[in-house]
Amino acid sequence: MEQAGTVPALVEQWVRRTPEAEAVAGGGVRLSYAELWRRSGRFAGELAAAGVGRGDVVGVTQPRSPELVVAVLGILRAGAAYLPIDPQAPPGRVATILADAGVRVVAGPPAAGRPSLPVPAAGGGPDAPSIALTGEDVAYVCYTSGSTGTPKGVLVPHRAVRRLAVGARFCTLEPGDRVANTANPAFDATTFELWNTLAGGATVVVLPTVAELPPPEWARLARAERISAAFLTTSLFHAVAREHPAAFGFLDTLVVGGEQLDLGAVRAVLAHGAPGRLVNGYGPTETTTFAAYFDCTPESLAGLDRIPIGFPLQDTTLDVVGDGGEPVAPGEIGELRVGGDGVALGYLGRPELTAERFVPDETGAPRYRTGDLARALPGGALELVGRRDRQVKLRGYRIELEEIEKVAAAVDGVGAVFVEKAGDGPSARLAGFVLPAPGGDFTTAALSAALGRVLPAYMVPSRWVVLDEVPLGPTGKADRAALLALLDRPSGEPAAEPVEDVLERAWREVLGISRTSADANFLDLGGNSILAMQVASRVRSGLGIVLEPADVLLAESFGELATRVRERQRP
Repeated sequence: MEQAGTVPALVEQWVRRTPEAEAVAGGGVRLSYAELWRRSGRFAGELAAAGVGRGDVVGVTQPRSPELVVAVLGILRAGAAYLPIDPQAPPGRVATILADAGVRVVAGPPAAGRPSLPVPAAGGGPDAPSIALTGEDVAYVCYTSGSTGTPKGVLVPHRAVRRLAVGARFCTLEPGDRVANTANPAFDATTFELWNTLAGGATVVVLPTVAELPPPEWARLARAERISAAFLTTSLFHAVAREHPAAFGFLDTLVVGGEQLDLGAVRAVLAHGAPGRLVNGYGPTETTTFAAYFDCTPESLAGLDRIPIGFPLQDTTLDVVGDGGEPVAPGEIGELRVGGDGVALGYLGRPELTAERFVPDETGAPRYRTGDLARALPGGALELVGRRDRQVKLRGYRIELEEIEKVAAAVDGVGAVFVEKAGDGPSARLAGFVLPAPGGDFTTAALSAALGRVLPAYMVPSRWVVLDEVPLGPTGKADRAALLALLDRPSGEPAAEPVEDVLERAWREVLGISRTSADANFLDLGGNSILAMQVASRVRSGLGIVLEPADVLLAESFGELATRVRERQRP
């Protein structure tokens, strides 16, 4: 019997109540709750035999699959915490994360020289060890961008996962529900997709992402699998909503989160066959996936010009405070702080940063300082209005711009570098401004390649502007508004970089590849209609040239597409 208050206990209740009910499906594999329990128990026993126990961290390189679910449940039953690894992260970043977390073994393919344990394909073998865990033991470690130049690991306890999964106001799941598992394993939306589902006795269904298939085809597949609930990043929702607003009408619940939700996109979906519930979810990793939610309906959106983040989840407090931590009056702007059982334990090996961001309330309970600026609307819903720092969100990923700048500044040939988020919504991208070192051998292509070796693709700027000098403000610091204005040069001025550079960065960022070639085919590299829309948007933003998604899809090669773009660039 698993300890009450832990994640395995949430699953075990259904092993006892409905052992033959389907727990996980995908890739032709279907596991009942009983079989999931047997396989995860065997894996827990194998981990214990390898010396893994309470307080250890196990890296997870297993891709999204039923075997991934077996792996993370087995790790928890062994008393350890799991650390999901982004399958698209460059090897240097993976090595940094595994070393920082003290990982000795990984579940799935080998990584950074660590020995790996294959995930069992059947039950039997050693039994799961008897481990006395509590709700305060760490369940998983999730790494996010760090302003110091290295990523930081957030320690999420069993108690916080239970808060998300039990009695969830934003998405009620029960036996018979089938929830799409499409998130990158390293993205904390996976916490919702797996544990909310299994805590409700429902079924996790591993599917391709909406970006991997044309939306109508994905919708047909999801209908065939009888999907009732799903999560999408905001940027992906925006892309689908503009092209196929009726694509989500078959769902009981669609949760969207990661960035500011566009009012026009939501209204389009509501007008063309809305899901039963369309929910805007908000929450930093440090508050375990979601801390607030807002039900989007024609009535709730009436009179609004911006979609709120809404109201607190169960066992969660949301407070808007001034600089001294005092509550501000309704309607006034302050920093949003989150309290309750969903708050993480802090950052792995970062006591000073933990003390800075996790501050006690009047009872001594920790509240997380989000850095988000918010205000309460009439009726009590909260609305985000900005940030206190330079953290940004892009396509659902949280990015500390300082991390990119510090990595870039260490590259040979770079004198000074500044990175900003340019634009909003689907057209948002990262822009870099670089002053080459005197006498250095510098190219933006070499800088992007250097960043790509240590940063994930979404953190590599898709456009670079090479500076002759750094514009300065009245205080002598770089004038970042003036830097962003350089992106709006009149079309008669030369582009900041060649067509091939813009296209290559767009392909790399959207397709998650490290490099391309002149004869590479977009579809052969995994492209689809949604990704083509994103490439076209980046070309329009970077070069001011109207490129249609069909141009991207129909071009036989990268070189042919580059030729088409150059032809449209001519006066």
